Amino acid sequence: MSAVPTLSDFAPFSRRRGPLDPLFAEVDRALRVLTGAATASRPYPAEAPEPNPALSDREKRHAAGLMRVNHVGEVCAQALYRGQAAVCREAPVKALLLDAAAEEVDHLAWCSQRLEELGSRPSLLNPVWYAGSFTLGMLASYAGTARNLGFMAETERQVEEHLDGHLSSLPDTDQRSREIVNKMKADEAQHRANAENAGGVSLPAPVRGLMRAMSRVMTTTAYRL
Repeated sequence: MSAVPTLSDFAPFSRRRGPLDPLFAEVDRALRVLTGAATASRPYPAEAPEPNPALSDREKRHAAGLMRVNHVGEVCAQALYRGQAAVCREAPVKALLLDAAAEEVDHLAWCSQRLEELGSRPSLLNPVWYAGSFTLGMLASYAGTARNLGFMAETERQVEEHLDGHLSSLPDTDQRSREIVNKMKADEAQHRANAENAGGVSLPAPVRGLMRAMSRVMTTTAYRL
């Protein structure tokens, strides 16, 4: 009589990867991002030792609008870098993109937490932003390694500019949001430097201009929706 099979007998089969596994992994990642299930691996920057002065309703709405824009930016960055990495064939460049994407998850979680503190919510159009950005990231990767890294560097450069503008616009008493934005800005600057040091080249002026135009549409819409 043959022995009754156990779970260990099937272990070799369970470890086999199918051709659709990478796709399933990306779908799972997207769902975590879009449902707010993604969690930060680093401490929340806004753990101020003393409570901040109360914000007026108008200040809260404005701060929430800016943090919603930042949250959308992190949704887009996550999708961009995952899209770029998905078709990248150079292991060091792929690792750089995935490392940046992992830090963007921290930013995403921090912005989400701050939105909750402000009594607000993420953008209703996040699925649209994610899908479009993932597709754009894949296209950037097909342009070659130097342009792929250049796209990452230019993305981070424009994000830094946006964050500078937010620091100027946030209410003076909203120190918690400022702490988050300052930490995000430092990380984005490092991502840009990493991409440039790895061989990223400057993108043509029309491409940079198109990126700015698309960013303006996104930020204007996300502030309210």
